[in-house]
Order: sequence, then structure tokens, then C-alpha cells
Amino acid sequence: MTFTAELWQSITPIYAAILKHPFVRGLTEGSLSRDAFRFYVVQDAHYLRDFARALSIAAARAPRDEWIIMLNEHAANALRVERALHETFFRDFGLSDKEVAATPLAPVNLAYTSYLLAVAYGAPFHEGVAALLPCYWIYWEVGKELERTGSRDPLFSRWIATYASEEFAGVVRAVLAMTDEMATRVTERERAAMRGHFLTTSRYEWMFWDMGFRMEMWPV
Repeated sequence: MTFTAELWQSITPIYAAILKHPFVRGLTEGSLSRDAFRFYVVQDAHYLRDFARALSIAAARAPRDEWIIMLNEHAANALRVERALHETFFRDFGLSDKEVAATPLAPVNLAYTSYLLAVAYGAPFHEGVAALLPCYWIYWEVGKELERTGSRDPLFSRWIATYASEEFAGVVRAVLAMTDEMATRVTERERAAMRGHFLTTSRYEWMFWDMGFRMEMWPV
């Protein structure tokens, strides 16, 4: 079994909970409220900015030239390609750039991005990649799963198609291959640290969709 296969096996209950979550089910059923999806898209746009920062920090620490190039390209695409997708949704919802920028990060979003940046800044390269991996991998798996069913809502279908695409699949496969190669170069103790970060950010992925469904606000 590859190291990444072991990682995925470790989050089987988390991934099952993600697929059962009413936010994710609502994307295919068309039952997710537009307000919740709008809230999620705005928060995701903010998330991607810090995700890109964490990728750039990881790139700076990468031991191989091709990984430096790849992760920097992923950081640029997170801001360029995925932001373009979000902006189409903003237009659909009549949201201005000013309104999006003025929206504060929800508590879960702040906690998740703070965790990613703390690991990227303070931990070794292999740990940073393990923390970043669930955002790639879970979205790809969810995209493929939802594409099999399709959506009754064309707005949600656009979201699903992005993450189910072969282009995104190639990005994820490259990160998986890098992770497996790194795992052969580190000690068992270092692999244990990678497992811990992967588990934590996989939990944050569930929490992010739950945050969107609840349209989480600061209580005070």
C-alpha cells in the first residue's frame, strides 16, 4: 500500500461524513440554498488566498526544482483559475469586489487558514505538503462523486465540473506522487507527523462545508 493510500484509508469516516453532509448532498439534489452557496463561495475565495500563500511557502522549502516550479504554479492557479470561477459566481449573485473584500473570514475559515500557514512556516516541507493535500484530494474525490449523479442546478453543475475535470485530476495526481516519494525519504516519526496534519486538515474540510451550510458568523 502506498503512503497516500494509507492516508486516505485513515480518513474513511471523515470522507463518508463529507458526502453525507447536507451542503454536499444539496449540490446534486439542488436543495442547497443560494444564500448558503453564496456565503461559501465568498469564504472560499478568501481561503484560496491563504492556501496560495501556504503553497508558495512550501515551494520555497521544496528540495527539488520541479517541485518548486509545480507548487508555485499551483499557487498562481489557485489565484488565477479558481478565482476566475468564483468571480463568475459573484457576478451571478451581483456581488462587487468591494463587498467580497469587506466580508470577514468566518471562524472556521480563519482557524483552517491559520493552521495551514502555521505548518507551512514552522514545520518541515513534508509536513506542509501533508497539511495542504486534503484540499486537493478531497475536492477531486467529491467532484468525481457528484459528477456521477449530476446536479439539478446549473450553477452547482459548474462548481462540480471544475473539480471533476481531468485538468484538476492531473494536478492532484502530481501532488500525490510527490507525497509518496517524500514518504520514502523520511523516517517513521516524520511520516507520523504527516499523518497527523493530513487528518487535521481533512477534518477542517468537513468543517468548511458545515460552516458554509450554517453561514457561520462570529457570535460576538
